[in-house]
Amino acid sequence: MKDQTITLPNGLRIILLPRPDRLSATVMVLVAVGSKYEPKKWGGISHFLEHLVFKGTTKRPKPSVISEELASLGAQSNAYTSQELTAYYATVEASKLPQAIEIVADMYLDPLLDETEINRERGVIIEEMNMYEDLSARMVIDHLLALTYGDQPAGRPVIGRKEVIKKLSRADIKAYRDHQYRPGATTVVVAGKFSSAEITKQLKRLFRPAQPGRQAYPKLKVKEAQLKPRLKVTYKKSDQTHLAVGFRSQPLSHPDHYPLVVLAGVLGGGASSRLFKKIRDELGAAYYVWAEDDGFTDHGLFVVGVGADTKRAPLIVETVLAECALLTKEIVGDQELKRVKDYLTGTTTLSLETTGALADFVGSQAVLEEKWSHPTEYNRRLQAVTAAEVKRVAQSIFKSSRLNLAVIGPFKSDRPFVGILQV
Repeated sequence: MKDQTITLPNGLRIILLPRPDRLSATVMVLVAVGSKYEPKKWGGISHFLEHLVFKGTTKRPKPSVISEELASLGAQSNAYTSQELTAYYATVEASKLPQAIEIVADMYLDPLLDETEINRERGVIIEEMNMYEDLSARMVIDHLLALTYGDQPAGRPVIGRKEVIKKLSRADIKAYRDHQYRPGATTVVVAGKFSSAEITKQLKRLFRPAQPGRQAYPKLKVKEAQLKPRLKVTYKKSDQTHLAVGFRSQPLSHPDHYPLVVLAGVLGGGASSRLFKKIRDELGAAYYVWAEDDGFTDHGLFVVGVGADTKRAPLIVETVLAECALLTKEIVGDQELKRVKDYLTGTTTLSLETTGALADFVGSQAVLEEKWSHPTEYNRRLQAVTAAEVKRVAQSIFKSSRLNLAVIGPFKSDRPFVGILQV
């Protein structure tokens, strides 16, 4: 059984990933809608809408009906919103896939957007914001994005701001949904054990009636402008300091994407990475240390995150920057490079054991890159990265003019960090 991509006359794409050896199946609907599509006055509306889709449809007018039907299937269901896409999914025992598809399709195609539910969910989202504000390891990334990109969609929080969420009306949300949830911006992925012929017939019946049309709010292109390092220190009484070091990098479609992923693996990919060994094992100055190249359709950000001993936070920043600088001067050795690439391809393969993870892996590529690679092809490209390419991309991004540092911790001044921001 082969993987298939089918495009309906209205522009909606269907991707079928049959895996007869699996016990489960997942249906996932992904829409090219997120915070980068939002007018400033509606910041956070994509995420708000994601919540409301679960709150009732014409056929299922109460939230309890949807949740009870999904529960009766033994489903694992959820949704998420990012800067550039929103996804809804349900994973079920394979024999129950048709029922799950019908429910998820109904949620996507015909949400009620009930006024009472909107007002109730408004409070839920504000409490979600309050929760995140208490999670400094997460908030420091939002601060880094704001510092790097400023007052443009790429620099604003996906969840929005309280003052906007409190004011969004049903008319606002309905207009946004009607204009943005277009079939041409939608991809439906089914992964797991199923009959391709039967599921294709069902998907065509459910999604073909969706009316085509252009999105009213196109994604705004990111404006890149930076000449020197930037720093944002936010005071918070705490026992730990959270650091996010960011360098402007490249979009997902850039030829350097795979070398950048390997570069992140060298610096902060697991317990054998350079920063983990240096900061946690040798200095004993942090619990978590990670590095990631976060690529989007038209920009990228290479990020190192550390939960640090407050007294040694400046030293840790210096250590991160010193390791970055070293990679611009020296070639990564053959043994280290092989270990990193094997770690990356191995963890990628293991992460895709579930049908939900496979659907998300393929679907997010399809939405963000207009095409998608099979996991084996993705791993092949990682394994093809050379040490010379790793050094070259390090030289291209590890520059003071691309550097940003966000800090959350018990610092009342940015003075301890000002003089060390250079590569």
